[in-house]
Formats: sequence, C-alpha cells, structure tokens
Amino acid sequence: MVLGRSERRRRSSAVDPTTLKILVAGGFGVGKTTLVGAVSEIKPLRTEERLTEAGRPVDDLDGVEGKTTTTVAMDFGRITVNDALVLYLFGTPGQDRFWFLWDELALGALGAVVLADTRRLADSFAAVDYFERRGLPFTVAVNCFDDAEQFPPETVREALDLDDAVPVLLCDARSRESVRDVLITVVQHAMRISTEQREPALS
Repeated sequence: MVLGRSERRRRSSAVDPTTLKILVAGGFGVGKTTLVGAVSEIKPLRTEERLTEAGRPVDDLDGVEGKTTTTVAMDFGRITVNDALVLYLFGTPGQDRFWFLWDELALGALGAVVLADTRRLADSFAAVDYFERRGLPFTVAVNCFDDAEQFPPETVREALDLDDAVPVLLCDARSRESVRDVLITVVQHAMRISTEQREPALS
C-alpha cells in the first residue's frame, strides 16, 4: 500500500520524539538561569529567591555585585531541536550549600553544559570535577559578558585543565541561537562518547 503525502505526515507526526535530559551547571552568577530562559519554548520553572544579608558570609559576590537573586533548587526548561528530538534542561544551583541537589538532578542526564565566566573561571572547577568523576559528558561554554575579558577557547581549556576531547566554545547566554548551538554540541559530544564506548564491546 502506498501512503499519500498527508497520511505520511500524519503518521510521522504521531511518533513520539526522543527526549533527553541536559544539565546546566557552573558557578554562582554565571548565567545559568538566563541560558535556560533564553532557549526554553515554555515558561521556565525557576526557584529563585532574593539574596539577603544573612547569606553574605556564604555567597561570594565578588565580580557579580549587581546580582540580587539566586537559584535555590533548579531551573527547568524545554526546547524542541527538531521533530525527532526534545531536550529538557535542568539548571543547577551554583552555591556550595546547594550542591547536595546535584546528585538528584544528574540522574538520567545524557550530558551537561558547564557555563563559565572568565572573571571567575576558578568557579568552574567544581562542576568540571563533578562531571569528570561521574563520567558524564560535558561541554564548557564561556558566557561572553560585556564587561569580561575574552579569551580563546584553547586558553580556557588550558586554564581548566580539560581533556582535548571536551568541547569548549564561546556563547551568549541571552541568545537563543547561541544557546541552541551549545546544546547541539553537548548532544553530539555525548552521542559520540556513547558510540565509542559501545564499539569495544562489539569488536
């Protein structure tokens, strides 16, 4: 039986797309909430609270003095890459005191974005170390803040002591197109690693 064009379109649209979970991690004030909000096709779920005087002894505001809120649980968003692929984004809280949530958020994740700020590059070490220890593929995306000195990706790679296989790219967390490119890079990197890990078992 030969299907007409309208019937083929109807049947293809009835196929559920693949859904993948991606984490967005990084230091305090690096732009995780902005990134999720820029690309999400739904109204992002945010768990932001205002910073208070009580938090000043434990929240390092050096370099982000204008920040007035902080994520205390997670950010959540969704983006449809194409008809066959939907990504669910989970932004992690940046402060040390909320890291106990990371293990729960990491369950079932395909990969992660480590968002970096060249003004506070050392804040990226914790996320890089976390994903390396868990064996979770990740991409480092340098958020190009207007008032931050910009370095080429290879300089950032050396500063963070990253493996040559880890993608490092520049991005604008406010731009949907820029964030979409980052997320596609994460998926491609994770799928490549998955394929490489399966090949020895098949040989």
